[in-house]
Amino acid sequence: MDTERVMRQFETLGYHVTHDAARPQGAIAVINTCGFIGQAKEESIEMILRFCQRKQQGRLKRLYVMGCLSQRYLEELKLEIPEVDRFYGKFDFDQLVQDVAHDALWRESPERHQTTPRHYAYLKIGEGCNRTCSYCAIPIITGKYKSRPVDEILTEARWLVSQGVRELQLVAQDLTGYGYDLYQTSKLAELVQRLSDVPGVDWIRLHYAYPAAFPYDLLPVMRERDNVCKYLDIALQHISDHMLQLMRRNVDKRSTYELITRLREEVPGICLRTTLMVGHPGETEEDFQELLQFVRDIRFDRMGAFAYSDEENTYANRHYRDDIPEEVKQQRLDRLMMEQQRISADLNQARVGSIQRIIVDRKEGDYYVGRTQYDSPEVDLETLVKTSKRLHTGQFYDVRITSAEEFDLYGELV
Repeated sequence: MDTERVMRQFETLGYHVTHDAARPQGAIAVINTCGFIGQAKEESIEMILRFCQRKQQGRLKRLYVMGCLSQRYLEELKLEIPEVDRFYGKFDFDQLVQDVAHDALWRESPERHQTTPRHYAYLKIGEGCNRTCSYCAIPIITGKYKSRPVDEILTEARWLVSQGVRELQLVAQDLTGYGYDLYQTSKLAELVQRLSDVPGVDWIRLHYAYPAAFPYDLLPVMRERDNVCKYLDIALQHISDHMLQLMRRNVDKRSTYELITRLREEVPGICLRTTLMVGHPGETEEDFQELLQFVRDIRFDRMGAFAYSDEENTYANRHYRDDIPEEVKQQRLDRLMMEQQRISADLNQARVGSIQRIIVDRKEGDYYVGRTQYDSPEVDLETLVKTSKRLHTGQFYDVRITSAEEFDLYGELV
């Protein structure tokens, strides 16, 4: 989203802008980086070095780097990678535009250059985080939570719809913190309701909720509004009280089970996606077995997991010893994902014979590839449909599920 806003600014200034790291074109490159966990940092550094090589070969005139990595490691990057013309922090859009476009001024606007397919877009409702999770560097990078005003978000949503967007992916580092800084109360339910009233918005999907102080007034909106997907991405991280305390999550095992029960009771058929962590300092085999049982009990519709990464200046980095060997972290991660793989296969088989509404993302070979309301782009299941009829990208169709694999559904047009 930040990338899309910057690209649009350059377009309004007369630049021809492309978004293709695999086949780069042009004399100027701007790389937007991530600095959250080790793997993301490595990928960002590799990308920067690849473009530095292009510059050394004379295929690139200027190279600029922005985003979380340079926000977090600005001085170190300047010393280590002098080939970059200038590094910018996560929020220095105006300075970047001035430097590249010769003192042109940043113009606030809801307009963006979409890098996603035309029919869906990510809509950021807030930036930063007030949580104090032990392992997380996000508050270090982004600072305190800053909600965007409701009217500003609605304006951007209407503009996106005018460009052909039908599906909004609502995102923030913490959706459930939305509104407190601006309105002194949670405004997530009201925001989702008002977005669902925008003509042309067919689907709204919610990403990155937090379990503590969950805004339960959101649930009637999810249940009653047809264009609010029955889908919630809520990162739970762990279930053992011992680990939740070490992680500084401000929730416990009992309240977590109660939250999930209430979500499923108040929004029948809700699809729950979560993220879990293994290998945090202090995690015992007993803690891990408790987490494994939690996954068996809840049977999440969608689940991701990752191994703890020791990040500089986080609470865990300063107060704990990274005492779990890497091979143990990987073994636990593999065991957890194998359990989820089995659950996912069972849940997918249960959908065989049902009729699902899908939105078509693309055509690939003989298949049209789409998603149900229970699937977010790039991270969840895809539904593959083979038909002699011509289907249109960004349009909705009813499909009967005929078979299922662990990560794909197959269907026929109804």
